[in-house]
Amino acid sequence: MIKRLTESILQTRLGDGKAIILMGARQVGKTTLLRDFFAQNPDAIWLNGDEKDVQSLFENSSSSRLKAFFGKKTIVVIDEAQRIRDIGLKLKLITDHIPGVQVIATGSSAFELANKVNESLTGRKWEYRMYPLSFEEMVAHHGLLEEKRMLPHRLIYGCYPEVVSRPGDEKEILKQLAESYLYKDVLWLEQIKKPEGLVRLLQALAYQVGSQVSYNELSSTTGIDFKTIERYITILEQTYVVFRLGSLSRNLRSELKKSRKIYFYDNGIRNAVIANFNPVESRTDMGALWENYIVSERMKFNEYNRRWVNSWYWRTKDQKEIDYVEEKDGVMRAFEFKWNPTRKHKTPGLFLNAYPGSTFTVVHPGNMEEFLLG
Repeated sequence: MIKRLTESILQTRLGDGKAIILMGARQVGKTTLLRDFFAQNPDAIWLNGDEKDVQSLFENSSSSRLKAFFGKKTIVVIDEAQRIRDIGLKLKLITDHIPGVQVIATGSSAFELANKVNESLTGRKWEYRMYPLSFEEMVAHHGLLEEKRMLPHRLIYGCYPEVVSRPGDEKEILKQLAESYLYKDVLWLEQIKKPEGLVRLLQALAYQVGSQVSYNELSSTTGIDFKTIERYITILEQTYVVFRLGSLSRNLRSELKKSRKIYFYDNGIRNAVIANFNPVESRTDMGALWENYIVSERMKFNEYNRRWVNSWYWRTKDQKEIDYVEEKDGVMRAFEFKWNPTRKHKTPGLFLNAYPGSTFTVVHPGNMEEFLLG
């Protein structure tokens, strides 16, 4: 079994009096992690927020009734907790009024959308995110050499646990995962009756990975109005389908100030959306695939290692560009991503002069471990 980095993080937080909130898209392994973690623990009780009787249990429940239901159990796991009405208030009720009970809630999406947890549990929760399997986790599982050998496969099929563990079934699994995103979470949250527009938007975003994204252009391409585009992208972010990377604008008048790039958290989902699983040898979008993979893996690395950084891309009005810039403890580090390490690149003198003390590195398959493991 592939050990998840989140496990050690959770271990340090158990029993300290705060609720633990574990967020992440469906099928990234939240439930599997917790079941394995508490499999031999007789003090744990498991509740599934998708089930009607569990939802009814929490409807108008007092702390006394919940305490009686939990009995002598000291660990309460609520899976898919966003399905429970006023879940933030219910978690607060347990945390504040049932001492000695550790509550752990998982959610594939909607906590943040309606502030179901954040407003009610201020100062009373630890919140963590889980993603598809990371490069770091896979290296720990079967070694650096083997994982680098699998890179062409990861670029096409991504790193969802079921995709990784069931070779040969990748396309069918990814098709089901992509539909699960669209129909179980995003559509449910927005009560969208016809998903065609959302599908068109996802496809447009998939084709623009690695490029500056214009909402006006997306609106023209998809036939969806600007405000709806904005709302859909926010929901896609909060359901862990995509994430935005804004532009750095601080020291130069020529820097773009309000532009953004949008990436998918998983290459397999990106390729499923456009129904293209051709191997890397025949792809015309290898630059986009490599950039999406390496940026999303860096996001995982920063999250799992609790690295507090600011992240951007950098571009000027005359189209000088750097793929990724990270600031940590006041130090700027700039990175360019090249699938082909022999391709020529220019050291960005304008950026280095504008941000004294900054560094610049080209990341390619030959040195990727330096970027993703340290």
